[in-house]
Parts: sequence; C-alpha cells; structure tokens
Amino acid sequence: MPLIEVPELAVPKVALVTGGNSGIGRAIAARLARMGTTIVVGYNSRPEMAADVVQSLQGSGHSALRIAIDDSASVTEAAVAVGEKFGSLDALINCGGATTPVAANDLDALTNDIFDRAVAINLRGPFAMVRAFRPMLEQGNNAAVVNISSIAARTGVGSSLAYIAAKGGLDALTIALAKVLAPKVRVFSVSPAGVDTDFVPHRTRDQLQKVAERLPLARITAPDDVARAVTACIVNLTSSTGIVIPVDEGRHL
Repeated sequence: MPLIEVPELAVPKVALVTGGNSGIGRAIAARLARMGTTIVVGYNSRPEMAADVVQSLQGSGHSALRIAIDDSASVTEAAVAVGEKFGSLDALINCGGATTPVAANDLDALTNDIFDRAVAINLRGPFAMVRAFRPMLEQGNNAAVVNISSIAARTGVGSSLAYIAAKGGLDALTIALAKVLAPKVRVFSVSPAGVDTDFVPHRTRDQLQKVAERLPLARITAPDDVARAVTACIVNLTSSTGIVIPVDEGRHL
C-alpha cells in the first residue's frame, strides 16, 4: 500500500489580529506566535495593553498597531504600514468588536446611535479590513480570514438586538466573501458564546456560570478555546472555506 502524503501545516508567517490587546484576540495572538507566526497586534485603545501583549509573545518581530476599524482612514493607514513592513499577509483575524447591552424587549432603549455603532464596529469594520488588506492577503501563503462572530447570530439571544443583527450580517458576509476571494483566500467565521472575558460590560462570571450549567457541555468557554478554533481554520482546514464554526459548549443546540 502506498504511503499517503500528509500536507504540511499551513502555518502563517504573518498574521494581523484586530482587538489583539485583550481577551480572545490576545489568546489568538499567543497561539499563533507559539506556532512561529509574526503577529501584528491591532488595537483601538489601551496601547499599554497592546504593548504588554507584544512583549509576552513567543518569538520575535511582533508589533502593535492602532487600527480604529470603524474609521476608514485609520484602516487605510494600517494597511499601508503593514504593506510597507511585510509586503504580504497570511492571516487576518477580525476580532475587534464592541457591544452596548440593551434588553431585547426594550426597543425604545435601542437607539439609532447604539444600533449604528454596533453595525459600524461589528460588521462594517471587518469588511473594511478585508477590503483594505485584500491585496496583501492575495499575496500571502495559503491565506485565511477569520471573523470572530457570535452564536447570538444563530440563537437570537445576545447583549442587544443590534449586536445580534450585526453578527448575523458578519456570518452572511463570511459566506459571500469566501466566494469572492476564492481560490486565493479562505474565509471563516468562528462563533463563540459566553466567553470568559470582560467584553460585555457589567456581565459577571457568576452569570456566565449559571448559563454554562444549562449547556450540553456545562462549562464556560475560555478565550483559548476560541483561539484553538481560529488556528484550526487557518492551519488545518485548508480544504474548507465559507463556514461558520460554533465554539459555544453546544449552546446552539
């Protein structure tokens, strides 16, 4: 019987992680760096945290770069900076996001400003990043885009109706972009729920625990759980694109 050739892992040389200065983004940066990837830690605020992430990463050549993903000029400037330094990009992880909690049944409290901000950051922002970095991704080595979505897009339960809608749009955008960017760039959504971070204002770990107890796997999702799914998309799922991967302890069930 002939030996089956196993393809080499598609470990990216250079990856950009928006929202890389905390939570899920920090965990993704750490995992990829341990694999030998040079990381650009994208952040909007708290530059000292971004600098701390850069210092903590294994390997060398890592850097922090301010990117306001809801500001086209900031995204364009970031693309120029990354292009001048690296020339190409192997992985773009759109992890930057924000939410303003509003009770689902309080439609009046969900103002136009809150809704527009949710869409601008969680949907238009990732699109702007892909649009700006597309030339570098198409020059990359088996490049991939991974959008960090939310299981709220599937369940209809989340921090606000605006956030749910924006993440639903992001999943649809993932599928559409997978067609547009093929065959050079693969595109994924990783869809977590109830991750143990401070992303949702005023949400406590006790609240997360109570929800987790009702889930099939009965545990709280850790940032590294999401990071492992992201690295799997980039490195292992080389024959896949346009898919949404829940990382939610079975909450979608």
